[in-house]
Amino acid sequence: MIRIVIADDQALVRGGFRMILDAQPDFGVVGEAADGHEAVELCRSLTPDVVLMDIRMPELDGLEATRRVMHASPETRVLMLTTFGEDGYVWRAMNAGASGFLLKDVPPEDLVSAVRTIHRGDALLAPAITRRLIEEFAAGPQPGGVPAAVETLTGREQDVLRLIAQGLTNAEIASTLILGETTVKTHVTRLLSKLDLRDRVQAVVFAYETGLVRPGSR
Repeated sequence: MIRIVIADDQALVRGGFRMILDAQPDFGVVGEAADGHEAVELCRSLTPDVVLMDIRMPELDGLEATRRVMHASPETRVLMLTTFGEDGYVWRAMNAGASGFLLKDVPPEDLVSAVRTIHRGDALLAPAITRRLIEEFAAGPQPGGVPAAVETLTGREQDVLRLIAQGLTNAEIASTLILGETTVKTHVTRLLSKLDLRDRVQAVVFAYETGLVRPGSR
């Protein structure tokens, strides 16, 4: 059973999400929160598998709530949901520790798929915004060049990391590098472990912030 908390300040939105999610036999909505403080407290007490987190909420917004959830319940995955598609929110959500970002107008089946993706330990960004947002709004390389941690990666692992940062799926990476998808998954697991990163979203942040990948690169 995938245990889910829904955090949104609109009761109708929470009810709509609950109806969609509770229709899945392996999903269970274990709590609802109307603001960021409630979301953090629920995660602390219930340790859900996934939180659907609205960005704009009273008292404590979803970005700060996500940071606190990551501290209080590190195993919980956060899926950001918002009607606001501004690019800066996506980048800030990624930095806060969110494992995925979707707009609220996604079809129900895409929401269900996103929850499953996040729960598996993968990361997800809405396909329509991934490449454009990361390239335009990712932070540039920090002073001092690429950190020593990158040197622990093999050449192939660095290739995989660069392609992850460009928004490619494992299947697309496998096709690009002419590798098996299982081999790509192994490379992803190893590079995340070596860099002490939680998931692909953190890998994207790392790649751009360290300058391993430059905005606009291909």
